[in-house]
Amino acid sequence: MSMKISKFGEKLTTKSGILQLMDDLGKPLPKGNPSYQLGGGNPARIHDVEKAYRIEMERILSDGESFEDVISHYDSPQGRMSFINAIATFFKKKYGWNINSDNVCITNGSQSACFYLFNLFSGTYETKGEGLGEKTKTWKKTILFPLMPEYIGYADQGIEKNCMVSVPPKCEYYEDHTMKYFVDFEAVEQYLDRHNSEGVDGQVGAMCITRPTNPSGNVLTDYEVNRLAEIAHTFKIPLLIDNAYGIPFPNIVFAENVTPIWNEDIILSMSLSKIGLPAIRTGIIIARPQLIEALSNINAIASLASGSMGQALAERLITNNKLVDMAKNTVKPYYEKKSEEIQSWIHEFFEGTNYYIHKSEGAIFVWLYLPDLKMSTIEFYAKLKNQGVITVPGEYSFFGHEVQTEGKPYPYSHYDKCLRLNYSRPSEEVKQGVSIIAKMYKQFS
Repeated sequence: MSMKISKFGEKLTTKSGILQLMDDLGKPLPKGNPSYQLGGGNPARIHDVEKAYRIEMERILSDGESFEDVISHYDSPQGRMSFINAIATFFKKKYGWNINSDNVCITNGSQSACFYLFNLFSGTYETKGEGLGEKTKTWKKTILFPLMPEYIGYADQGIEKNCMVSVPPKCEYYEDHTMKYFVDFEAVEQYLDRHNSEGVDGQVGAMCITRPTNPSGNVLTDYEVNRLAEIAHTFKIPLLIDNAYGIPFPNIVFAENVTPIWNEDIILSMSLSKIGLPAIRTGIIIARPQLIEALSNINAIASLASGSMGQALAERLITNNKLVDMAKNTVKPYYEKKSEEIQSWIHEFFEGTNYYIHKSEGAIFVWLYLPDLKMSTIEFYAKLKNQGVITVPGEYSFFGHEVQTEGKPYPYSHYDKCLRLNYSRPSEEVKQGVSIIAKMYKQFS
């Protein structure tokens, strides 16, 4: 008997970039093949971070029935209330945000939270006619990404098709083989003027950015974030900021003068994954109470409640500021050194070729632009994989454009000429991987 599935099923079971990425993480190369894991998004194992969680686990295990209390009860759909209070208290005290427990919701990872949020603000909308002769009105809304390339995991998260739209970036190139993307604010405002001229009935339901940006390592300045928030306010849509690598934790930010920003026009998404707990899915959302209630309702339907263990392990570390201190003094310096290492190896091994590295301002990746590559990076990815080098081809990070040009789904020169390289693996493994990529680039350029 053949299995027939719904349109929803078809949408979520077809091949996707995020599936390939996670498959590469979970399925090792055949035995005997050397492996250079520069793909995926796994954070590094940092001893002092793991030690802090081990101490917390040992404390829970030795404290009466604390362990049994954690594992034997569902938390509320909003999350573990003591953890939620710890989050609200921290941000209110540290940054002066006007929030309390009604502004915080916990999800099973920020990936799940984004899935909920994208589908709350995109897809088919409907208003039913109330007066005599008034007709029901339906229209479709989208999520606008004001800076491409963006996180590979967003591209396929809309339940309905074609829910993601985007604006190509501006880019500056520098003599030291680096480059940097910038938001094209004029293009963003023009797009919203065209598509949201009807106000609440407009076609864009929300904007979304990552800060730091996955995959490029770009970090939007406070000015850029505040300007996007003002634009969102003008067009009466929320701005979702995915802060999975950001300040105050895990604080994988190398740019200067970057501060967390939140107001009631902003939905801030955070995670414990990149500060040592990727396997214990814990996403944190800070938003206005009305949205927190909606997310809690979705949590109840989709998963009853969020997992408790990550919240239990991190709660005291947030309350006593150890998590933030650890992010600043251990996690950030660790990755900054790793970033400097991989950049030095790229400059060494790619010398004499035409290449650019996006300025490494944060996250755990470098974004490598290979203008002279004579094939797509999806094809190049396959050739590298045969050599044991796992990367992430850039095509999956360019999505949401309305018009195809020159046969390409995304009309931007970087679309099929970039690789995302994760530098969190052991140094020698990263170095050898970069060496092989450079050798292969010289062969195919």
